[in-house]
Amino acid sequence: MRAFIRNAAVVVAAASTALAAVSCGSGTGNTSTGKDPPVIGLLLPDATTARWETRDRPLLEKRIKELCDDCRIEHANARGDVAIQQEQMDSLITEHADAILLVPVDARALAASVRKAHAAGIPVISYDRLADGPVSGYVSFDGQEVGRLQGRALLRAMGDKAHGGRIVMMNGDPSDPNAVSFKRGALSVLQGKVEIAKAYDTLKWRTEAANMNMAGALSALGAGRIDGVYAANDGLAAGSITALKANKVRPLPPVTGQDAELAAVRRIVAGEQYETVYKPFGPEASAGGAMAVAAARGTGLDRVATGRVTTSEGTAVPAVRLTPVSVTAADVKRILVKDGAYTVRQICTPQLAAACARAGLT
Repeated sequence: MRAFIRNAAVVVAAASTALAAVSCGSGTGNTSTGKDPPVIGLLLPDATTARWETRDRPLLEKRIKELCDDCRIEHANARGDVAIQQEQMDSLITEHADAILLVPVDARALAASVRKAHAAGIPVISYDRLADGPVSGYVSFDGQEVGRLQGRALLRAMGDKAHGGRIVMMNGDPSDPNAVSFKRGALSVLQGKVEIAKAYDTLKWRTEAANMNMAGALSALGAGRIDGVYAANDGLAAGSITALKANKVRPLPPVTGQDAELAAVRRIVAGEQYETVYKPFGPEASAGGAMAVAAARGTGLDRVATGRVTTSEGTAVPAVRLTPVSVTAADVKRILVKDGAYTVRQICTPQLAAACARAGLT
C-alpha cells in the first residue's frame, strides 16, 4: 500500500509538473492566439462499464479545460460497436481534429482508423487500452498487475481450498488488450494452485453474458462445487453473483472484480463480492488530459510521460503507467473513502447499515 501511495504521488507530481509546462510554455497557455481553438476528440468505447461516462469523461473534460480553456472537446460513445467507433474516428479526421483521445472498442479493429488519423497528421492518444497502429502516446494502469492482485486476493479468500480448489474464470473481451493482460497476470498466480474448472471470454464485457456463462458453469459443475470465481471486472462479478444467487448457492464463493464501481463496493460491504481492484481515475485522467492538450498543440508528449511503451508498429512512444490497488471490505474506508472515491453516505444505504458498521464505515 505504501508503494501504491508513493507511486500515485510520483504520478500526480509528474502530471502537475507537466501541466505547468503545458500551460506556461511558449504559445501553449490558455490565452487564445486568434487561431481556431484546438479540437480534441474524446472517444469512449461503451456505456456497459460505468466508469467511462461517470468517472473518466468528466475528469478528462475538466483536466483538458483546465489546461486549455478554449479547446473544443468532441465527445462520442461507441456503445460497444466497432463500426460506430470507426465512423466517429472518420468524422474527427474529416473535421481535422487536432488530437484524438481514444479508448478502443476493439484494439485490432481500430488499427486502420489510427493509421488514417496518423496519415492526416492527427495524433492519437490511446487511453486505458492500447490500440493497434501508430498511436502517439499511451496512458493506463499495469494490466498484468491487476490480474496478479485479483489472483492473490482470490487465493487468500479461498483459504484451505487455495490448493486444489475449483474455480471459474470469467475473463474479459479478448479483443481488449487489457483483458489479455489481466488474464495473463491472473494465470501467473493461479495456475498450478487451483483447478480452473471452467473459463470464459466475455465479448464486450457484458454482464448478462457473464450471468449466462456462470449459469452454464453451475449446470456443468454443480452448485456446491465452485470454490472461487475470478471475474475480470465488476460488471462480470455482478453477472456471476446474480447467477450464483439465482441457483441458491450458499455461502457464495469469493468473487473478484475491478474498477471499484459503487455497486461493487456495496456488494463487497454486504459480503457478496470479495474484492475489487481500484484504479484511481484522477491521476489517469490528469495524465490523459495533459497528453491530449500537448498533442493538440504539438508541444511534445515527453513533458507528460514518465516512460515508454512499444506499439504494435514496433515503435516506442511516450507512456504513463499507473499502479492499481486491491480493495476488500477491510480496505474500503482506508482506501476508497480516504481517497475521495466515495463517501460513507454514498456507500451505506439503509439496507447496508449493519454491514457498514461491521466494516467500520460509520
